[in-house]
Amino acid sequence: MSESHFSAAHWGVYEVTPSHVGEAPSLTSLSSDPDPNPIGLDQLDPSVTRLRVRRPAVRRGWLDHGPGRNEGRGEEPFVEVDWDTALDLTASEIARVRDQHGNEAIFGGSYGWASAGRFHHAVGQLHRFYNHIGGYVRSVDSYSLGAGRVLMPHIVANMDESNASHTSWDVLEKHTELFVGFGGVPLKNTRVSSSGAGRHRARGGLRRLREAGARIINIGPVGDNLGDGDAGEWIPIPPNTDTAMILALAWVVLHDPRFDRGFLDSHTVGFDRFRAYLVGKVDGVAKTPAWAEQITTVPAERIAALGSDLLSYRTMLNAAWALQRAAHGEQPFWALVALAAMVGQIGLPGGGYGIGYGAMNVMGSSHPRLPSPVMPQGTNPVRAFIPCARLSDMLLHPGEEFRYNGGVHTYPDIRLVHWAGGNPFHHHQDLGRLRKAWAKPDTVIVNEQYWNPVARHADIVLPATTSLERDDIGFATREGLYIAMRQAMPPIGEARDDFAIFADLAQRLGVNEDFTEGLDPRGWLARIYEESRRKVAAQGIDLPDFERFWDDGLIDLSPHDAPHVMHADFRRDPIAHQLATPSGKIEIFSERIAGWQLPDCPGHPVWLEPYEWLGHELADRYPFHLLSDQPERRLHGQLDPTPYSRAGKIAGREPVHLNRTDAAKLGIADGDVVELFNDRGRCLAGARLSDAIMPGVARLATGAWFDPEGDLDRHGNPNTLTLDRAASSLSQGCAAQTCLVGIRRFEGEPPPVGAFDRPHFQLKVE
Repeated sequence: MSESHFSAAHWGVYEVTPSHVGEAPSLTSLSSDPDPNPIGLDQLDPSVTRLRVRRPAVRRGWLDHGPGRNEGRGEEPFVEVDWDTALDLTASEIARVRDQHGNEAIFGGSYGWASAGRFHHAVGQLHRFYNHIGGYVRSVDSYSLGAGRVLMPHIVANMDESNASHTSWDVLEKHTELFVGFGGVPLKNTRVSSSGAGRHRARGGLRRLREAGARIINIGPVGDNLGDGDAGEWIPIPPNTDTAMILALAWVVLHDPRFDRGFLDSHTVGFDRFRAYLVGKVDGVAKTPAWAEQITTVPAERIAALGSDLLSYRTMLNAAWALQRAAHGEQPFWALVALAAMVGQIGLPGGGYGIGYGAMNVMGSSHPRLPSPVMPQGTNPVRAFIPCARLSDMLLHPGEEFRYNGGVHTYPDIRLVHWAGGNPFHHHQDLGRLRKAWAKPDTVIVNEQYWNPVARHADIVLPATTSLERDDIGFATREGLYIAMRQAMPPIGEARDDFAIFADLAQRLGVNEDFTEGLDPRGWLARIYEESRRKVAAQGIDLPDFERFWDDGLIDLSPHDAPHVMHADFRRDPIAHQLATPSGKIEIFSERIAGWQLPDCPGHPVWLEPYEWLGHELADRYPFHLLSDQPERRLHGQLDPTPYSRAGKIAGREPVHLNRTDAAKLGIADGDVVELFNDRGRCLAGARLSDAIMPGVARLATGAWFDPEGDLDRHGNPNTLTLDRAASSLSQGCAAQTCLVGIRRFEGEPPPVGAFDRPHFQLKVE
């Protein structure tokens, strides 16, 4: 570990310079990154490392009384124990639950953005382990994209295919004349990519698009989320009303003399059913600009003019993922695809649609799409599952039926939760309800690196290493790099790799050979790399062997870059290049979805009133629509304790963005501590006043570590307030962006933030 080498994270690639013995290595961003991301450069700061889980720990009440005594979960102190004791307790409890209740009583709850390394990915390690001992209840989809992941395969393409297939920025720069972004293109979101961001491209792509003369329009409640002022126009609309605006634009296109059905007739199905809805034959209401003005507050003349412009220019229509994190979240995505099909430019250079320019760094990449090195997980014998956003429902209502993607399923009765590589107290909605649900299982086991909220709400905490403390391989689809992530420092405290933790548990449960296959981590790294290398060779790209790769440290695939146009092959020949939909075409009307007769998701795009929005009577009590977007200075809740993350807080709390006029009416000044509240909970935040947010809207980023005092979160976690209700019975997706709140200035001395205080420990009595 004497020479410089590389490491990878979801937010970027680091060049790592080892320091003297006993000192932390130094991190710098990849020198070839045109827009390096500062997130994570200070992850080894003492203020962060002091929060590491250094030894295995067990909640006092669980240790004294055994499983099932859960009233102290999240409040009681922990007792640090040695590894053998912790592993014996963990293995014994897994065996007890499996023997007494079956594997359907075990929830392998890991979700989300664990290590960017392809081998030491906590989710994969946990799932592989449980598959070798009889299986587990899994979750499907994601909080970020729950409605989209279920809907899109029915109408055009699955989201993994879509994410990796967006038209590249170099094509947009040359051909796009009009870029219309519903929800903008938030650069803070493009700082990351699942499995690791390479060179950051969105800022430069937007800048060059603007410099090429493209007209860029941002439609949404926030005006500063499209590049560095790249949006020439901001059209403010209230949250959750995008579908109404898109439908009105479709009505305008339909009635334009230039409207051409050629693409619709050859590449789509079901347009006439949708057309009948647009013109009012279905419900007696034509979806005109005047109709949409009553919902969106956008003047009818402005909508009509924009609708005409869509046909006048090479147009790219884009929807942010945030649009579908809402009540009836399927509808804006479906409506956008239908509108793009009516405009008729899908598959043309610079035209068509995007679902998530601005969601991750990968969108718009011109790098080749190659298979990833992957740790095989085996087969899960347990068929039970939940959509991930239905976690509280599962724990609170075992045996209850739920609908999902056309089927009817039953929530299992969970006795043991094992979490690794994720934090439900960041992701999940209505955290007061989650805490009640979290008290239901007999035992909660967590593999964790930091004393974050999920560790503090566990019974057994097993300390895990970070990516800088182990060898791994960094690779992400269409990010253009293979990275040899060589260990940069020894583990802090007694932390162990997740692979080692599960191998020891597998040994105690009699499946060690099946789990490890006789390989140590270095053997696994060589195996998964060589398997990927063989697959890549089949695509005409030769990679060096593992030893050469490990010595060189980085493989740059940029010489293989090529411009890409999404759906170009499909447009050219819709028969030879059919889509993976039931018809092989874009489904503006879906016979399959219509056949399920779902009252909250019919067979074509529609406007359905949200559960909560500024047009609802509840707005009389709670007059602000709360947006809970992704943070600027961290990824979700990761690295919240870093100096970089803390520097963005106000009085130690997450900032809430408010319109200046609203703030003046409430007597709130910039920097004041304010209280946000509704029937679900309360939280404190620091006021940041802005003209770039609509009146009646508040924006509070997710990821502040949950810091409850009664029903009050002291730190600014918006999920204290968000609605834990499904987007629809089709997807059961997260609807966090459907949320009304009240806001008031906090009077008196606000309580101190305790999120970054280490929990109290007791010494184990031998």
